[in-house]
Amino acid sequence: MKLLVVCLGNICRSPMAEGALRARIAASPLAAKVTVDSAGTAGWHAGKLPDPRSIACARGHGVDISMLRARQLRKQDYAEFDWLLCADRENLRGVIAQAPANARDRAALLMEWAGIDGDGVIPDPYTGGPAEFEHAWRLVDSAAQAVVARLCAQ
Repeated sequence: MKLLVVCLGNICRSPMAEGALRARIAASPLAAKVTVDSAGTAGWHAGKLPDPRSIACARGHGVDISMLRARQLRKQDYAEFDWLLCADRENLRGVIAQAPANARDRAALLMEWAGIDGDGVIPDPYTGGPAEFEHAWRLVDSAAQAVVARLCAQ
């Protein structure tokens, strides 16, 4: 199973989600069975590190995302990944709009796909402070735990 987490710039939500998923998967029976990557629908930050606030937030939870580099969603991602899991509805619309017809049903909101009740959105913490990054972390880590449970049950 290959999962791609998608947000807008690939420097806040999706790298934190990638880190949370990798950590939760590594500590589960799925360790050798599931891989995770992340991308952004926009390419503004391609090649850059995650936002320093994302790195600090993840590190505060024992997860190192400092080795990740932002990249933009590519055409081949639709063939390479089983699921494209988006942080919010705007990015989901963008992912679906670019998707080949046979891949549209493999794009979903991360929170909904994980089975977490609520509005399905991970708010972008970029213009906020530490509290917004902590809130985003809580959401992506909850999603990561739920994803592991979902995949272990399959």
